[in-house]
Amino acid sequence: MLKKFLKEVVIIIVGKQAEDIVDLLDTKKYVNEFIISKKLDLTINQTRNILYKISDHGLVSSIRKKDKKKGWYTYFWKIEALKSLEFLKADLIKKINMMDSQINSRETKRFYICDGCHIEMSEENSLLYNFTCSECGSVFTLKDNTKTLKEMKRVVERLKGDLALVENEIEIESKKVNVVKQRAIKKEEKERDDKKKLAKEIRALARKKVNKNAGKKAVKKKVVKKKKAVKKIVKKSAKGLASKIKKVVKKVSNKKKSDKKRS
Repeated sequence: MLKKFLKEVVIIIVGKQAEDIVDLLDTKKYVNEFIISKKLDLTINQTRNILYKISDHGLVSSIRKKDKKKGWYTYFWKIEALKSLEFLKADLIKKINMMDSQINSRETKRFYICDGCHIEMSEENSLLYNFTCSECGSVFTLKDNTKTLKEMKRVVERLKGDLALVENEIEIESKKVNVVKQRAIKKEEKERDDKKKLAKEIRALARKKVNKNAGKKAVKKKVVKKKKAVKKIVKKSAKGLASKIKKVVKKVSNKKKSDKKRS
C-alpha cells in the first residue's frame, strides 16, 4: 500500500512515466544515481531531472560522495516516505474540498447544456448568450444534475477512503520515524555519558599522578632533609673528635716537655 501511494505522489509531480523510480528509491540506504539511471534505462540527465522535480517538493533526500580517482561528486538518493504521504494527504484534502465546492454549486445553482455540442454553462453565463449555443445556435436545455451529483459524491467517497488509508500509513511511518529518533537520542546520550565517564577517568588518573608525584617529592624532601641532618651530625662528630685528639696531643706534648725538664 505504501509503495502504491508513493507512486501516486511521483505521478502527481512528474508523471506516469516516472513511477518506477519509487521501486529504487524506497530503501533504507541511499542509492547511486548512476544505478538508478541504468535500471530505468534513462540518461543520467533525464534521471536527475526527475529527481530534482521530486526534490523541489522536499520528498527525496540525497548525500554526495567524492570519487577519489576522478575527483567529481556522485549523488545518492532515497525517497522520504513520511513527507511524501503528507504531500499526498494535502493533495487529497484539496481535491475533496474542490469536489465538495462543485457539489454545493450543483445543488444550489442551475446549469444549462447544448444537447448537440455538449457545451455546459451556468445560468448566469447562459443568460449572457440568451440561452443559445454560440457554436450551433441551438437553444440550451436545463440540465438534470442528479446523475452528475451522484457520480461526484461517489468520487468524494473514494477520495475520503484513500485519505483514511493515507492517514493510517502516516501513523505507521510516524511510529517508525519516532523509533529511529529515539534510537538516535539514546545513542547520543550513551556517547555523551561515555565521554563524561572517560573524562572523569582521565581526571582521576591525572589526580592520582599528581598525588603520586607529590608523594615522591615529599619522600625525596624527607630523604634530603635526613641526609642533611646526618651530614650535620657527622660533621659535628668529626669536629668534636678532632678537638679531642688535639687536646690529647697537646696533653701528651706538655707531659713530654715536663719529663725533659725533670731529667
